[in-house]
Amino acid sequence: MRLVAKGLRAVWRGTSVGAVCVALCAGGGLAGTAHAAETAGAEGAGAAFPSAVAGWKPVGKYEIDAQSQAQGLAGVRPHGGKPYTYYAGNTSIPADVRARGWGHIGDPDSSRGYVFDAYQGGGDATAKMFRVTTPAGDAYEYVHPLAAGEAMNNSFAAVSPDSRWLVSGEWDTMNRLLVFPTPMLNGATPQTGGTLPLAATIELDRPVKDIQGCTFLDAKRLVCASDDSDAKLFPVAKPLLQIELKKALNGKTVTGHVTSLGALPLLSACPGAPADFETEGDDYDRRTGVLRVEMIPPRDCAARATVYEFERKR
Repeated sequence: MRLVAKGLRAVWRGTSVGAVCVALCAGGGLAGTAHAAETAGAEGAGAAFPSAVAGWKPVGKYEIDAQSQAQGLAGVRPHGGKPYTYYAGNTSIPADVRARGWGHIGDPDSSRGYVFDAYQGGGDATAKMFRVTTPAGDAYEYVHPLAAGEAMNNSFAAVSPDSRWLVSGEWDTMNRLLVFPTPMLNGATPQTGGTLPLAATIELDRPVKDIQGCTFLDAKRLVCASDDSDAKLFPVAKPLLQIELKKALNGKTVTGHVTSLGALPLLSACPGAPADFETEGDDYDRRTGVLRVEMIPPRDCAARATVYEFERKR
């Protein structure tokens, strides 16, 4: 989570997503980059890698541009359209959004063809913002005034499988995740932007640190990518964490059991300690069963990030 000023960039790769680009680019609402993603593991086929993540087998990896794509990713399945992968990066923030003080974009998510971006301001910010882009390309902003004791960070957006709840996280060491009604997809929210209240929290049974992205495996399980490098909370640096909820989200506070699945891969031609790598966002496609996690390598190799792809072991 590096606070960097970002400009406007919207790039679509591949002719197979032309129809989707017409819908979204014409509306001017969707920031970030996208490419076709119709088959699981298509980009990294045959590019397996060594991994210590328990319960998940590595199935592929591929590189992306770190500046435009490496803050996070989300698989998008528009109704009647072709699925694609949406990326957010340091050059993804539209100029008008940046001009209003939203200087950092986190790991996005998507549900029902809608894309949810997580924004934060500077260190003295008193609110955070979620920007929603509809399948038609219209964008609406939902601002959440910080509650007492809430950090200004807005690291990620993760939408529950029923589309009703949006989970986000703060930064540094924390014992909770935040739960909001999902903008536009929860009837409790206005349909054209506005104020977004905190609905509940997920109270964790052990602290976590520097969560860069979370994604739902199912209604009661999330997998979260941690940028923690000191191995004090868990026995490994850069752990992939699983959070098991006591019950599915319903707008009330719920507890979550945290376990480490092991260390994320730290593979690069540029040598470095774990702290020289940066874990970024993750995404799980419940239809294909593919989990993707982004990692930025050290120093001279940092212009290109790696997306690691996993499938569950059987």
